[in-house]
Amino acid sequence: MPRKSKGKSEDPFTCPVCGVRVTDPERTWTLVSPIPDREGRVTITVMGAFRCPNGHTWKAVIKKFKSGEEEGAGAPQATEKEEGETITLDLSDIQNFNDEPPEEEG
Repeated sequence: MPRKSKGKSEDPFTCPVCGVRVTDPERTWTLVSPIPDREGRVTITVMGAFRCPNGHTWKAVIKKFKSGEEEGAGAPQATEKEEGETITLDLSDIQNFNDEPPEEEG
């Protein structure tokens, strides 16, 4: 895993060279991860290209979020799984399946 450089700021709107804060990016685009995580969510990254008044340009991540999460939501909440219908079979029912005609319910 790459190390964070000491010179970069956490704020994507601040110029990494001179430290001037820019209000808006010149251009934005989205990147969608090709592989979902364990829970099946896909990570969507919003990137931006910036230019400060001194002429420096840089690209930075504006926002990262996962599909299926609401904004501002932290860790996913556990949902209860519904139990499916349980089917029980007797071994003698399976062994003699082809020998006996099917029973009609009624």
